[in-house]
Amino acid sequence: MARGDKVICLILHNLRSAQNVGVLFRVADAVGVKKIYLTGYTPAPIDRFGRANRAIAKTALGAEKFVEWIKFQNISKLISKLKTESLQLIALEQSDKSIDYRKIKLTRSAAIVVGNEVRGLNPAILKKCDTIAEIPMRGRKESLNVAVAAGIFLFRLF
Repeated sequence: MARGDKVICLILHNLRSAQNVGVLFRVADAVGVKKIYLTGYTPAPIDRFGRANRAIAKTALGAEKFVEWIKFQNISKLISKLKTESLQLIALEQSDKSIDYRKIKLTRSAAIVVGNEVRGLNPAILKKCDTIAEIPMRGRKESLNVAVAAGIFLFRLF
């Protein structure tokens, strides 16, 4: 996603659901995300043997062929690399240090970090991010599906 001269990347860390990954490829394509980094055990559209992941392909509906992606095992090394490139790192997570996602202002190119469907992002990763954004909840459930939450946030930035 380019907002003026700002570029948006997406980091998917330890997602277990290939369907969520596929949906996030579609969302990324829709809003113009420049690149998706797949970290930890997040499944990739193409496995190490060159085979397509059918579950990702089924929900991505071809977007996995258009959005640039890279498998990067170690998220800490990736975050350090992106910080040296001056990217603003924004975690989307519930935390006592989070701010309302509607108050986020992009000051430069950014990487949005989302985590595991059950555990989210661990505190060590959150400490490495510049900002933690949270979507306020009004209902009884405390959270949204990771793909839904990332979609809401990315379209807000868009």
